[in-house]
Order: sequence, then C-alpha cells, then structure tokens
Amino acid sequence: MNHIEVITSAGAVRGRHEDGLAVFRGVPFARPPVGPLRFAAPQPPEPWDGVRPAIEFGTLPPQPSGPGPATPETIGDDWLTCNVWSPDPGTSGLPVMVWIYGGAYLSGSSGEPGYSGALLAREGGVVVVTFNYRVAMEGFGQIHGAPANRGLLDQVAALAWIRDNIAAFGGDAGNVTVFGESAGAGSIASLLAMPRAAGLFQKAIAQSVPGTFFSLALADDIGAAIAGEAGLPPTVPALATLPPSRLLKAVDAVISTLRTRERWGQVAHTPTPFSPVVDGDVLPCTPWEALAAGAARDVTLITGHNRDEYRLFLVLGDLLGKISDDQAGAALRAFAPDPSAFRAAFPGAPAERLYEIVLSDWLFRMPSLHLAEAQTAGGGRAHLYELTFQAPGLGGIFGACHVLDVPLAFGNLTGGLADLLIGDIRAEAETVSATLRRAWTRFATSGDPGWPEYDPDHRPTKIFDTEPSVMSYPEQTSRSLWAAHTFRELPLLS
Repeated sequence: MNHIEVITSAGAVRGRHEDGLAVFRGVPFARPPVGPLRFAAPQPPEPWDGVRPAIEFGTLPPQPSGPGPATPETIGDDWLTCNVWSPDPGTSGLPVMVWIYGGAYLSGSSGEPGYSGALLAREGGVVVVTFNYRVAMEGFGQIHGAPANRGLLDQVAALAWIRDNIAAFGGDAGNVTVFGESAGAGSIASLLAMPRAAGLFQKAIAQSVPGTFFSLALADDIGAAIAGEAGLPPTVPALATLPPSRLLKAVDAVISTLRTRERWGQVAHTPTPFSPVVDGDVLPCTPWEALAAGAARDVTLITGHNRDEYRLFLVLGDLLGKISDDQAGAALRAFAPDPSAFRAAFPGAPAERLYEIVLSDWLFRMPSLHLAEAQTAGGGRAHLYELTFQAPGLGGIFGACHVLDVPLAFGNLTGGLADLLIGDIRAEAETVSATLRRAWTRFATSGDPGWPEYDPDHRPTKIFDTEPSVMSYPEQTSRSLWAAHTFRELPLLS
C-alpha cells in the first residue's frame, strides 16, 4: 500500500511512500495565525477527527513577490505546517535534522523543491523535518500589542511539536539538529540565545549567519513606517483589519525607499527592513553576547560561511565590474570597523574587491566566525568551516557565493538557484556536496563532523572544496580587522 498513517498529538495523518521513504507534507504544528490569532504567538493545532491527508505542502506564508517569478498569492491560512521525510516510521531512535529556511526574514517557505529532505534522509539514515514560519511584517514586524519576533516563536512551536511527535515518525526527540542558512542561520543563532528554545535541540548548524539584529527603538520606528504607508498606526487592532496582501504593499513601499532612511543607519544599505529584535523578552540579548555567557554551552555547534558571500548580490544586482571608488569608499565608511585600516590591509585591491570583502565580512563572514568564538568562550563546543568551492554556473562568475551551500547541503543540484549557480557542470559539485552531506549527517548522528573543534589559538577550519582540507582559519586579514568589533543590536540614529 502506498499510503502510510501515523498518529500525532492533534490527530492521525496520512502520508505516502516515496522511493523508500515515508513522506508527510503540510502537517499543522500550530493553528493558522489568522483572525483573532493574527500577530499573536502561535497556538497548538486544533485537534481533528479521522485521518488528515498529509500529501501537499502547506500554504505559503504571506510575503512580497520579490525579484524573478512572482510569488503565488497566498491561498488558505495553513501557514504553520511542517513536512517529514523518514526512512522508517516503524523504527525508533533515528537522528533528526530540522531545516530552517533563509530569505532575509522577508520571504521563503518549506515547500521549495530545493529543500526536499529525501536525499539526506535516504543516505544519512536521518529523519528530516522542514517547516514554515511567518516572515516579513507578519513574523518580524514590530507591532504594539503583539509579541516581538513572532517568526522565532513559530520556530519554537515547530521544535516543540517535533519534541512531542517525532517518535511517531521514527525519530529521537533527544537527538535533534537544527540547520539553516542566512536568515535561517540567524534564526538558529537567535534560538541558541532564547530561553524558550532551551532543550528543544542538542546540535546546531548555522550556515552564513547574518549579523543584523535590531534594537527595540529601531524595530519600533520601522514598524511605524510600514504601518504609516498603509495609513494606520502600528497596533494590532489597526493592522489586523488589513489583509496580508495590502500590508505587503506597505512593506514593498518601505523597501523601495530604504536608501533614503538615514535614521535607520546600516539597515538603509540592506535589502530588508526585518531582522530579529533584541526585545529583552523573546530575545534577551544578541546571540554573541548570550553564547559568550554560556547560554548554549550544552549545544554543539557547527558554523561557517562561504568565501565570496557578497558576490551573489553583485551578480544579481548587475553590479559586477561597475563598483566605483566612491561606492567602495561609502561601503567602507558604513560597515568597516576602521576604513583606513581596511584599505591598508588590502593594498592595491580594486574598488570592487574592497566593496565585496567589507560587505561579505559585515553581513556573513565575521558574524559566523564570531559565533564560533563566542560559543567557545562560553564553554561550549564549536566547529568552523569555509566553503571555497566555486559555483561553476555562468563561467564561474559567482565564485563561492552566498546560498551556494544550500543545494550542496541537500544534494538537490537542479532546479531554482541551483540551475543558475551550478548549471550543467554537476560532477564537481556532486563531489563537494557528498562531502558536505556526510559531514552534516555524521554530526547529526554523533555530534562529530569529522574535524577538530574550534579553539582561539589554532582556529582549525574545515575547507569544503573539490579537495577538502583542514587548516587554520584562512581569512586571517579579515579576522584581525574585525577582532575587536562587537556585533551588537543595530540602533536607531537620532
């Protein structure tokens, strides 16, 4: 029989067998956050009678369409659902890997084909779970009368559902690894610092951690600006009257004017007005501060980044070969800890190279490195990596860019961005992907990815490339430039 049923805490679900796996899609882990629950913390799912089909992915969370193909209009309200790939629900004690997607806290969904957990589950003998969480204004906008960081609270709810239900799918609730990239990695860094998430996972893989966390004053100002675009105050009663599509138009309007919002400081130079908010409650402090104080010493961590993180945005923004000295100087003044020292550290580097390095450092590379350092300082275990494999697509112009690690980690090397970054030259990419997948599933199983723990003296770093190696952290110049920098919450400028 092709169908398979399991019983969850809210009721029975019916998935199906696919290529040797049991697969369940669109399983609710919380009630739809609509009506009186809109902008509220997630609530447990409503129990159901009978058997609920779990064949199709849940509804896409409301989000802007963004560049490229238009995002489908949100239909239905089952935003908060999860998906499970299990080698054998009839067994017990399988390691669990839980994916948290990226998308600048602005977009994303667990139903993207590139996030299929089939290969990881089949090869690694692990249960893979993906889930939706609220993004953009629904999940991260600051609204008076609503809890901050609702997208993070959704993630906690999903992890609590996994704790309570994963045994029914063959998984071990005591051996859960969260993994995610970009905003997903920033979410994981947040979860490591959140008391509400304590004990819900034992291991974490944070790929390309963004350094953007907002102060409460900054988040309040951004939320007021978005509500103002809709002609409303930033309160729950007012904004709850707007359908998500109308609220997203206000978000789009603010995004289009980000460059003019000087009071938002560095946020004005980014593509998104959303990030986790250090509100003192849901997120008491930044992840680096929390980890250095030992908040996650019981969680084993892998973190790292890609060598050429910002190259993706240069290519997609049609900026490659077009960065001027003035643009590079402005970027150094906006982001570098010491612009003069930064220039001196890369003598003879052209404007575009300086521009790319400082933005790669500020956005992803140094936040990831500092997370490993903070975890170690707090008495925890961390492993550091760098991806240096160059994306072969379009003649290699992407380098080892942002998001390249996602298709490599899942082994899904066709479709979506994988077609752009990897193209038809897949043999070398498959070699790197196999190495990375083995490291991730080995870590999820045993806590040991196969290379030494990070320490501040020797800084052992796994290099993922066609010829993998372990060496002392290779971006030494950047490490030195940012050594004294503290990634604090971004302020509202007066």
